[in-house]
Amino acid sequence: MIEKNLNIALVDDDNDDRTLFELAISRIGIPSQLKMFKSGIELITYIRDPAIRRPDLLFLDLNMPNMDGLECLKEIKQDPGLRDITVIIYSTSCSEKDIEATFLEGANIYLNKPSDFNDLKKALKRILALDWQYQNSTLNRDNFLFRL
Repeated sequence: MIEKNLNIALVDDDNDDRTLFELAISRIGIPSQLKMFKSGIELITYIRDPAIRRPDLLFLDLNMPNMDGLECLKEIKQDPGLRDITVIIYSTSCSEKDIEATFLEGANIYLNKPSDFNDLKKALKRILALDWQYQNSTLNRDNFLFRL
């Protein structure tokens, strides 16, 4: 997937997390464009616009007000025009309940937010370098939870 400019979206209500994510993306050397959203509602409104290019990869926080990440994921996966978007859950939650729920709702990978900036860069570089055309066809519980 690296041969083209990746269109990446991040949905996270925490300004510091968005800033770190943006900085990490800018430093990993993979051509990409990043669009950031503060809420699931803001994202859904944006990606339903037929005039925009939908994200190749969507990083989705779980703990957000109004529409949390799980509700946003359900909305995306139930919409025939959006369900093919690759969704990476990007959360501080280590809860088995959250991991299981997002897996069952169709998320592609679950990434716990790394506490170290270098670990964040490593994780993003590995995730962005995956060939998602083939990765999506081999999803299972063993490779859902992303490990550094």
